[in-house]
Order: sequence, then structure tokens, then C-alpha cells
Amino acid sequence: MAWSPFLFTLLTHCTGSWAQSVLTQPPLASGALGQTVTISCTVSDSSFWGGEFIHWYQQLPGAAPKLLIYGNNNRPSGVPSQFSGSKSGNSHSLTITGLQPEDEADYYCQYFDDRVIRQCCRPVGK
Repeated sequence: MAWSPFLFTLLTHCTGSWAQSVLTQPPLASGALGQTVTISCTVSDSSFWGGEFIHWYQQLPGAAPKLLIYGNNNRPSGVPSQFSGSKSGNSHSLTITGLQPEDEADYYCQYFDDRVIRQCCRPVGK
């Protein structure tokens, strides 16, 4: 079987209406079958509140977004352990281990704090 890279279309930039938070993700992430891929999401003003959470969603072609990780590192029931979330300072990460063909999708991060929810909602083309 050939080891072909998978491309993950990510959101590159979005802004919130309150305190002008900005979530930044790289435009693409790729990896070979079986590899580990990490997707980052950086919050521009996380040090201001310190109580923020990131939720991660996966959107397969033709399907609605599915919650993968909530509260930085919690998986809903039914989400495989190959998906994990982590946080270091203002940088949040989604890690996918043992990359499979069905993991090719759009991945979204959503920022939540005690006062406002800011969502990335501007996908870039594949």
C-alpha cells in the first residue's frame, strides 16, 4: 500500500466580536497512513482570562461537523482514542494518532470562555 499524504483543510483565521480574540490555525496539515498528526489552534488573548477552553470538530465531506474534543482534552462517548486534545499556554492542539484514510476531513477549533464563545467559521478551500 502506498503511503500517500492526507491533507487536512483547516481554518486559518477568524475573529471574535468581543475583545478581538483571534484563533489561528495553519492552513493545512498532512501525514502518511499510520503516522501522528498534530493540528494547532492559537488563541491571541488567552492570557487575559486564563479560563478558556477549546472544542474540536471534524467535518467529513457531505456531513455535519462532529464534536471530537471538548474542554481542551475530553472525548465524547463514541469518539476513538486516536483523537486527543492538549493545551500549552495559549496554544491548543488536536492530535490524531494512527492516521487512517477516513480521517481526511476539515477540522475546526472553537474557543469558549466564561463570557463569550468565539467560533471559527471561515473554511479555506481544499
